[in-house]
Amino acid sequence: MPQAPWLAQKIHSRSELHYGWWIVVAIMALMFVSVGVGYYGLAIFMKQFEDSFEWSSTLVGLATGSYFSIAGLTGLLIGPQIDRRGPRWFMTGGVAMLGLGIMSLGAISRPWHLFMVYSIMAVGFGATAAVSVNNILSRWFLTRRGRAMSITATGVSLGGVILSPLTTWLISSHSLALAGLLLGLAVLIIGLPIANGVLVWRPEDLGTSRDFGQPLKIDNKNLSDLVQYRVWTRGQAMRQPSFWFILIAFLFILTAQTGYMIHQFSFLADRFGDLRSASLTMSLAAAGSIVARLIVGRFADYIDKRLFTALLFAVQATAVLGITFTENTFLTWVLVLAIGLTIGNVYMMQTLLIAEIFGVVSLATVQGAITVAVQMAAGFGPFLVGWAKESTGQYTVPFLVTGLMSYVAAVVVYFARPIVVNCADGRRDSL
Repeated sequence: MPQAPWLAQKIHSRSELHYGWWIVVAIMALMFVSVGVGYYGLAIFMKQFEDSFEWSSTLVGLATGSYFSIAGLTGLLIGPQIDRRGPRWFMTGGVAMLGLGIMSLGAISRPWHLFMVYSIMAVGFGATAAVSVNNILSRWFLTRRGRAMSITATGVSLGGVILSPLTTWLISSHSLALAGLLLGLAVLIIGLPIANGVLVWRPEDLGTSRDFGQPLKIDNKNLSDLVQYRVWTRGQAMRQPSFWFILIAFLFILTAQTGYMIHQFSFLADRFGDLRSASLTMSLAAAGSIVARLIVGRFADYIDKRLFTALLFAVQATAVLGITFTENTFLTWVLVLAIGLTIGNVYMMQTLLIAEIFGVVSLATVQGAITVAVQMAAGFGPFLVGWAKESTGQYTVPFLVTGLMSYVAAVVVYFARPIVVNCADGRRDSL
């Protein structure tokens, strides 16, 4: 039976604020450093490796693809263990590996160094981010789940707003070695106390209740205890059509989104002619994602999540196609902002859909199985975009393909329907 860390017990005993809020703030801070560097930083690192070593976009894109694939595989392997034992030690080890990996970026001088360092970072990222974090939040929140995830996810976007320009400045004004050292230390100094001392797996471990003790009344049968506390094995979940519709939809959208996002910095640098303008424009996208998450978090618990997710996918597809075929600077900013409004909510809606359909007891098991397939495929998005760009000499063709893939995802996700649980015999049927 997992026990709450000593620091968490101390905070809980001395604070009048419900500990669920401490969970939200702690995860937001953790996401700021871990995902802010481990996701947004990859696009900046890509440009640096291409320029410094004259490595091709295909090579660096392949390394980036392996990063996401290894992160997804990590989530698959640790998912069932997290459901049984909690994520505390997985997250602690993950933060350590991610931080040390980032600190090693300056030592890279050969392609195999890049793949080795990215592999270390990927394992840490996979253990620290989505599967572990969502497992905690889903157990602490039921009817306020969307709101809680939207607040914590602002840490990711703040990482893009603050750390992207900072990383660019550190590299351009000093070196990648200094940037990696400082960013890696930030991950360790901020992340380790949070992962090992503040985060608590379940409200029961502190003798408190979920949803701040005052659940909202939402007419949604998928939030009932019958659904939320049902145990699923990986095989049982994979026999449900909704599992495959979610997997296929997010495979398409995240392959497209990751391919675009990792190349966005290089694309914008080529368009504007300097790194600073590209970095500031990326910050605009991250700022847009903060606003969008907070707005969506206010109503995400009350809406048809399939329809809203399909709408997000369609908006992102339209914005990517628009930015591909315009040369206007102002319109480029507007479309980058539009993309930013969607990117963060895409990840949030994936978790909300899985949690609503399969519940929280087996969330890490089910999400880990979906994430590994999605991440391994999506991880090659940067490689494919880089290869297509080098083959055609520009980003038009690869971004056109990613936009069309997003439209396909918008159609597929709508078929991820809730599962009806028959109380009499336990039979599960898709609606």
